[in-house]
Amino acid sequence: MNMFCYQCQEAAKGTGCVLAGVCGKTSEVANLQDTLLFLTRGVCWYNNLLRKAGLNKPATDKFVFDSLFSTITNANFDKNNFVIRLKNAIELREKLYKSCITAGLNIPAVKPEFATWKASTAEAFEAKAAEVGVKRTENEDARSLKELIIYGLKGMAAYAEHAWNLGKNNPGIFAFMQQTLVAIEDETITIPELISLTLETGKYGVEAMALLDQANTEAFGHPEITKVNIGVRNNPGILISGHDLKDMEELLKQTEGTGVDVYTHSEMLPANYYPAFKKYSHFVGNYGNAWWKQKEEFESFNGPVLFTTNCIVPPSGKSTYRDRIYTTGASGLDGAIHIPDRQNGQPKDFSALIEHAKRCTPPVEIEQGEIVGGFAHNQVMALADQIVDAVKSGAISKFVVMAGCDGRMNSRGYYTHFANALPDDSVILTAGCAKYRYNKLPLGNIGGIPRVLDAGQCNDSYSLAIIALKLKEVFGLEDVNDLPIVYNIAWYEQKAVIVLLALLSLGVKNIHLGPTLPAFLSPNVVNVLVEKFGIGGISTVEADLEKFGLDQTVLSENETEERTA
Repeated sequence: MNMFCYQCQEAAKGTGCVLAGVCGKTSEVANLQDTLLFLTRGVCWYNNLLRKAGLNKPATDKFVFDSLFSTITNANFDKNNFVIRLKNAIELREKLYKSCITAGLNIPAVKPEFATWKASTAEAFEAKAAEVGVKRTENEDARSLKELIIYGLKGMAAYAEHAWNLGKNNPGIFAFMQQTLVAIEDETITIPELISLTLETGKYGVEAMALLDQANTEAFGHPEITKVNIGVRNNPGILISGHDLKDMEELLKQTEGTGVDVYTHSEMLPANYYPAFKKYSHFVGNYGNAWWKQKEEFESFNGPVLFTTNCIVPPSGKSTYRDRIYTTGASGLDGAIHIPDRQNGQPKDFSALIEHAKRCTPPVEIEQGEIVGGFAHNQVMALADQIVDAVKSGAISKFVVMAGCDGRMNSRGYYTHFANALPDDSVILTAGCAKYRYNKLPLGNIGGIPRVLDAGQCNDSYSLAIIALKLKEVFGLEDVNDLPIVYNIAWYEQKAVIVLLALLSLGVKNIHLGPTLPAFLSPNVVNVLVEKFGIGGISTVEADLEKFGLDQTVLSENETEERTA
C-alpha cells in the first residue's frame, strides 16, 4: 500500500514520499501514523465536551501530545508500537464517550467519523489512511494550511511533553491543541479562518517554548558559557541523543559511580551548558555531530545509544550497532529495546542500558578539542552592555540568525559557506542542530564575544526571540524588524515549523528558509507568506550576502574545506 507524506524538508522530489519515507519509515508506519492522527481527533472531540464541563483529565492531554509527538519525523519507526497506540486511542475515546454520557452532557446526534470509527487489526488501521491521510482535503490551499497547522501542533507537542516531564503544564495550550485538531476538520472552515488559526498556532507555540524554558531553567539552572570537550576518555560510555533533559538527569544519576561515562550527541549537546549537570564527573562532553551522521559515529562509539526523542536514522543491515540502540518516550525503532515511561513518580529504569555499556569497549576518538556554547537569553542579557557597546561602536554590524535543523542534503553545505563568508564584524545567533554546519569553524570573536552564539536546542530558538525583543527595548526601537538582525534559517522537521510560526506571531518578518521551501506550502500560501511576512528562500551565498546587506568575503571551496578541517 502506498503512502503520502511531505512533512519534512527531504520530501521525495520536493513533492512528497509515496513508497517509503526518505527518513526511513515504511509505508506501513506512515499510514498507521495518519490513522493515529485521525483517531486522536476523536479523542479530542469528546475531551473538548468534557473540558467545557470541567471534567477533562490530564491523562488525556498527555495521550494527545504524545500521539502527535510520536508522528514527528525521525521519532518512531516501530510498527507494533503504533498498532498499540491505535488500539489505546479507540479504548480511550470510548471511555471519554461513556464519561460524557455519565455526566449527562449534550452529545451531538451527528458525530464525525473520527468519533465513531473502530478497527482492531494493523491491516484495517493501515487501510484507513487512504481516506484520512494528508490528501483527505481536496482543495490544495486548504490542505496546505491544515497541514501547516498540524505540523506546528506536532512541534508544540514535543515541547509540551518535555515540560510535562519536568512537572510544568499549561492547560490553555492543551485546550488549544485539541480544539484546533477538531476545528480544522470542519468542512465549513474558510481559508481566512485557517490563516488566522495558523498565526494563533504560532502564539501558542511561543507559550509552549516559554513553558519549557521555565521548566528547564528551574530544574537545571540557566545555561552558562561552557567549553564542551569533544574528545573521549578510556571508559565504556553511553551516548544520549534527542532533547529530553529529564531523561538526561536520570541517566546521569544512575550511571554515577558505575565506571560508565556519558556523552551527548546531536541535539543533546546543550545539556553540557546546564549547571546541574556539570557536577557529574563522568559526564565527559559531546561525541560527534548532527543526527544524520549517526550511522558512522554510532559505529565508532562502541557503546549503547539512548534516543530520548526524534533524531533516529534507522540503521542499515550492515550496521553493527543495531543491538546497542535503546529508545524511550515517544521514540521507537523496530528491534530496539524500549525503556518504559515513569510510573508513580519513580524515575525510568536505565539499569539494562548501563549493564550493556559495561560490556562494551570505550569509544574511538573521532576529534579533539572544545566547542563553546551556552548563550541562552539569560547569559546573553548578562553580556548586554558589552554587546550594545560593540554595536554602537560599529564593532558588530549585524546579527545573523542561523537557527534550525541540519540534514543530509549536499545543498546544506551552503550554510557552512555562508558562515565562512560572513564579514568579521557579524555575529551568528543559533539554536538547533543547524549549528553543526559551522560551530567548529575558527570564526573568532569580537572583543571577547564569540562570533557563534549557541543558545541550545531547537526549542531554545525562544531565547533568540527574547534576545531580539530585549535588544529592541535597549535600542529604543518601535519594531523588532528595525534591529540589525537578518534571518537565514535552515529547517528539516516539525519543531522547526512551530519555531517559524512562533516568530511570525511575534511580528518578525523577512525570514529566509532553506535549503528548500516546504513541499506542503501551496503556491497561493507561499504568496500570502511572502506578501504578509516577507518569507523567502535562499539562492547562492554571494547573492544572499548582497540581499542581506552584508559585505562579501566569500571563500573558495578549497579555502572553506581548509578552514573546516
